[in-house]
Amino acid sequence: MIAGLSKAITLYLAPLLALTAIILSLFAFLAPTLLLHDRVALLTVVPSTALIQTGSSAGIDGPSVFLGVLGSCARKSNSASLNCTAATISPQYDLSVLPGNSPNLLLSAPTASTPAFIAVAISFSVLFFISFTLISLRHKMGAKLAALLEKPLLQRLSAWIGFFGFIIGLTAFLIIRMWFGKAVQDFNASVAAQGQQGPKLIAATGNAFTMVWVAYAFYAVPIITSLAKLNVKATKQ
Repeated sequence: MIAGLSKAITLYLAPLLALTAIILSLFAFLAPTLLLHDRVALLTVVPSTALIQTGSSAGIDGPSVFLGVLGSCARKSNSASLNCTAATISPQYDLSVLPGNSPNLLLSAPTASTPAFIAVAISFSVLFFISFTLISLRHKMGAKLAALLEKPLLQRLSAWIGFFGFIIGLTAFLIIRMWFGKAVQDFNASVAAQGQQGPKLIAATGNAFTMVWVAYAFYAVPIITSLAKLNVKATKQ
């Protein structure tokens, strides 16, 4: 039973988790400029009176901004249409909808190298997913292709591509999390310091980070499976 479960995880579950991780990472990387404009973001600035007065802030109307790795989307009010910037690895966030007393300078984009590293990590993840799936299902393919996929060099290359994709991507997203976390803290502190004269806004880290952590938790399963195979083969030699 244990052997059958292990085989099912290796052949079917691990590739499925790798594919899910890629999709979630792409959502977090491309949103909000290219998709899920007001649904997924790394940082959001929305109408709220929570920082300047006590009581409920439900029903407050005002400008909203959604920031991501490649750009931003903004709207002047809850009922207004969204306007998004062009997607680029060196984005200039459109904060023109925010009031003049809003601390806009605190909402800056990370350096261009960080989105570039994420793009490289996702590319590595795609390559790993393809190679890992082919290696796992090699017994269902032709004899020549199966023999090629049996080569230890190809399996080691696949495992290391996946490992480096994991490390690069997770590190880049951790850097962005710290960057935006500090921006949220400073933005809210500046708004609160203005008291009743401050803008009715509040900043928060977005749900894109939740998607990223789930993605890399899923991604760890095929990575561990692939590296474990290499370790077992190495100990047999």
